Amino acid sequence: MSLRSPVGRVLGLGSAGEGVSHWWTQRVTSVALVLLGLWFVFSLVRMPDMSYAVVTAWVSSPVNAVLLSLLMGTMVYHSMLGVQVVVEDYVSHHGAKIVTILLLNFLHYVLAALGIFAVLRIAFGSVA
Repeated sequence: MSLRSPVGRVLGLGSAGEGVSHWWTQRVTSVALVLLGLWFVFSLVRMPDMSYAVVTAWVSSPVNAVLLSLLMGTMVYHSMLGVQVVVEDYVSHHGAKIVTILLLNFLHYVLAALGIFAVLRIAFGSVA
């Protein structure tokens, strides 16, 4: 017994095959965010104070700079995946859906670039 319609069987219409990949990517990024988030919270709790000098010295450490960049990149990517699902579910007009997803993806890439640039600028020292 098949749950597909007769027209779907004739035309070969069915799943696009991309949903499972998207679902797994969201789960993997959420696990990475839990691990990186725990590292971030424990690192902040272990700091003696939250003064500018202490935080910039903490970010300047190579391990912390790499992990903080990974946290930002993973966070933005996970957000981009989630927002895409919301837009696909709630924007009904196909053209508006495509434009909205493109604009939101561009915004997410800009945010990731700015965040990672800020971490790298602190880690390598200000050039200005």
